Amino acid sequence: MNDSDSDPAGTIVLIHGLWVTPRSWEGWKHHYEDRGYRVIAPAWPGLDREVEELRRDPAGIAGVGLREVTDHYETIIRALDAPPIIMGHSFGGTVVQILLDRGLGRAGVAIDSAAVKGVLPLPLSTLRSTWPVLGNPANRNKAVQLTAEQFHYAVTNTLSAAESAAHYERYAAPGPARVLFQGAFANFNPKAATRINFRNRRRAPLLFIAGEADHIVPPKVNRANRNLYRKSPAVTDYREFPGRSHFIVGQQGWQEVADYALDWAEEHTTARV
Repeated sequence: MNDSDSDPAGTIVLIHGLWVTPRSWEGWKHHYEDRGYRVIAPAWPGLDREVEELRRDPAGIAGVGLREVTDHYETIIRALDAPPIIMGHSFGGTVVQILLDRGLGRAGVAIDSAAVKGVLPLPLSTLRSTWPVLGNPANRNKAVQLTAEQFHYAVTNTLSAAESAAHYERYAAPGPARVLFQGAFANFNPKAATRINFRNRRRAPLLFIAGEADHIVPPKVNRANRNLYRKSPAVTDYREFPGRSHFIVGQQGWQEVADYALDWAEEHTTARV
């Protein structure tokens, strides 16, 4: 396939986070296709079904870890004709960081990224958001879904109860708790799946986007993550959007975030060529 004929602007790979599926990118996918891109949003291993089916039968999700998720996307990206722009939300942002560290992509955007190994801040709102899963060690190798109330606090806290309930029905799915345990305890594991070479001078430009009102990954976590890259000459930028929750990719005004992310990626990939 000739990439320039089929998708003249290039390819964008969208990586979803925990407790959702690629459906969470539905607006972004169409938005970027309208800008001339080929857009692919593959599911994590075991989540390549509709939300409703996953709720009825979460078989195949339990036990999936970050390495399996990251290796899955690496295989997809290496099969493309040219390096894509890679964007990820929440744990998808963690995966973006790992993929860039592996030398993949021509630019990366980590949106409300879950922390990688070395990030130290642990806000109370993060603990409260994740405790329904982390509070029970028996969950480690299970598929766990947040309740509607837990989802409202952790993900859609800036929305009304009615708005949150509607988004919960549309997007919320069981997720592999192992991913959350791996992220939460990375700083105690010398071989953590979220290890990054922060001095990597060859990686593609990386943008962190944070939501000012995010409960599960407050901005201080993303700022601390960004600061770990200070000793690398590779481009690392940060942008915070006021009033945005962890549902930044779907709440009202998501188009502003999507356009900023792609404008930044276009500017920095052009400068890198």
